Amino acid sequence: MFAAFSTALSALTADSAAIDVTGNNLANLDTTGFKSSQVEFSDLMSQTLGVGANSGQIGLGVGQLQTNTNYSQGTLTVTNGALDAAVQGNGFFVVTDPTTNQQLYTRDGSFQLTSNGTLETSTGQLVQGWSAVNGTVNANGPVGNITIPTGSVTPAKATGTMSAAINLNSQATVGDSDATYSVPIQVYDSQGASHTLTATFTETATNTWNYSVTIPAADLKTGGTTTLATGTMTFDGNGNLLTPASTAPPVSVKIAGLADGASDQTISWNLFDSTGSSLVSQYAQTSGESNPQQDGYAAGQVTSVGISNGGLLVATYSNGQQSTVGQLAMASIANPNSLLSVGDNNLQASASTSAVALGAANTAGNGQIVGGSLEGSTADMATQFTNLLTYERSYQAASRVITTADQLLQETVDLIHP
Repeated sequence: MFAAFSTALSALTADSAAIDVTGNNLANLDTTGFKSSQVEFSDLMSQTLGVGANSGQIGLGVGQLQTNTNYSQGTLTVTNGALDAAVQGNGFFVVTDPTTNQQLYTRDGSFQLTSNGTLETSTGQLVQGWSAVNGTVNANGPVGNITIPTGSVTPAKATGTMSAAINLNSQATVGDSDATYSVPIQVYDSQGASHTLTATFTETATNTWNYSVTIPAADLKTGGTTTLATGTMTFDGNGNLLTPASTAPPVSVKIAGLADGASDQTISWNLFDSTGSSLVSQYAQTSGESNPQQDGYAAGQVTSVGISNGGLLVATYSNGQQSTVGQLAMASIANPNSLLSVGDNNLQASASTSAVALGAANTAGNGQIVGGSLEGSTADMATQFTNLLTYERSYQAASRVITTADQLLQETVDLIHP
């Protein structure tokens, strides 16, 4: 009779704990990167009655509740947040608590930049990884706090090559206005200042055009030469550029004596693309140009930072250039169920946690990092409500056992003391 009390009491204790676990799962239905827990029950040793063939066993109840974390993949939701990231597959983001300097792990990729350019979680932990040096990340080096040079300036680059798709009107008449056509092309000097060069084409005979490239006199020091390059182009009967030939070197455009003191430079004007096709043609269409290109740019400052697939942090500058400024580290842990939850979506290694391997995405057993996305909770509402009802009924049944045992005990006492 007394065993019934202790057996039922063990069930009440286990069901109460199971309801607590379920309540926590339900509370974190919307928590980013949350991994739900599932409970496991185990029975206690049984009491043996009698001996031999007439022996029997009576169970003594349920043992202490065990929980396991469900580390299955959560649903990835595209947020388009520049600093949002999600792990697809195995692995954890690595963070450090700024107060204790303890290394922690998380699946929550809701990151943000502080005013000094440090990458942190939404709750203030320092995100670990590798900061780039001259645009290059060494993922084999030690990890550390990721700091973005938000106030840095990317240096200017002087234009080295330029090109444009140009058509010259084959029906133009020598000496008329349509026999002269000008194309402006913007280039940059070594200090990042822009200059507008003008390529002027003048028809001198059938299928023959002279060209010159000039720069405004105001861009040059006194005595500077405004004409930078000259030459002649000829076309075949199909309107294709005949000379200069595709085997000839690009037209050399030399700029010297700039008024702003920038270095002298030589620009290669490509008349053919990488496949050898001419960029300059002569067809019976109004002269025109399209797709002007050049490889120079002004100096620029960081305007935004985003996380791309693979965990690379890419900075965009005011001059339109982009550069890799860092990379997120990931932790591969063979027995993640040994990790301890310490709040703020962070996990801490325990004494039974296996050695942690740090590396980049898609290495050392790690999965992929998906930029602009977040991982949802693995807690399923329908499953948790089903479990909640099951544990509630089990609790009610165990309480009924105690009530029944109490009634029987009272009746027994009444037999002795009527």
